[in-house]
Amino acid sequence: MSTALPPALDGEIMVLDDPRAGRLALYVRGDASSEHAPLLLVHGVNAAAAAAEVRPIFEHYATTRPTYALDLPGFGLSDRSDRPYTPRLMTDAIHAAASAIQRFHGDVPIDALALSLSSEFLARAAVEQPDRFRSLALVSPTGFSGTQKRTGPRGSTRAIPGMLGIVSFSLWDDLLFDNLTRPSVVRYFLKRTWGAPNIDEELWAYAVRTAREPGAKHAPLHFLSGHLFSNDVNTLYDALQLPVWMCHGVRGDFVDYRGAEAMRARANWELTTFPTGALPQFEVPAELVATYDAFLKGAASASARA
Repeated sequence: MSTALPPALDGEIMVLDDPRAGRLALYVRGDASSEHAPLLLVHGVNAAAAAAEVRPIFEHYATTRPTYALDLPGFGLSDRSDRPYTPRLMTDAIHAAASAIQRFHGDVPIDALALSLSSEFLARAAVEQPDRFRSLALVSPTGFSGTQKRTGPRGSTRAIPGMLGIVSFSLWDDLLFDNLTRPSVVRYFLKRTWGAPNIDEELWAYAVRTAREPGAKHAPLHFLSGHLFSNDVNTLYDALQLPVWMCHGVRGDFVDYRGAEAMRARANWELTTFPTGALPQFEVPAELVATYDAFLKGAASASARA
């Protein structure tokens, strides 16, 4: 675990050593004796991602239930070694976190929430191990832009042939990543994510800091070359049988959710739109948790009837 990077969240840090996902950092806070099911939070994927992205949600739910937040492989306090970063690796990390949580809470199904691209990894984990999860929440998920579904072969990705070799070439990969994660560039991309100039300054500061850690370039370069995008994502979403809540904003770069309209007809899916950018937890935290609470109450009732 890094000794230079400060924790992203106020909580105990559990270190998991998983044979498939490697060393993982899992933040935990909350009353282990709570009657509420454990909650797992998973940050998104970008050049400077970390569990800091789920801070408002973590801080809220840690007051009422056992709440966990995962640093995915290649990010935050987790292993950032030079290795292939794939949907399989990220999904295995979620499995490792869910398994660890269940060991502490008697194998009860957990609620889980993921941001942006990590929604694809969480959906895959729930399809592979449905008994581990009681409900899923997908905040600004990928896989719904346009009207053409991605239903490629199982486990296939949208990797761009040859691109990883280009962006990770040793003569310029450090320079490329350093330029992508300069403080002004991080601020620029956060403004585009918000669709507004007033970003969360604490999140910006942590993003700048985490991008300077040793090995920080490896996972983002796989992300930039398409290796972390699942080409079978819509098959995964269609296969989900448990309660699913999806929400997204209407500002910024991530507002094309035409493909999600078909999900409104599914009895197990609920869709909410917020007047925000792609990180509504920072802009309208009270509205987000109120809507999520209502969804969780329904999911708990459905689980009790099953």
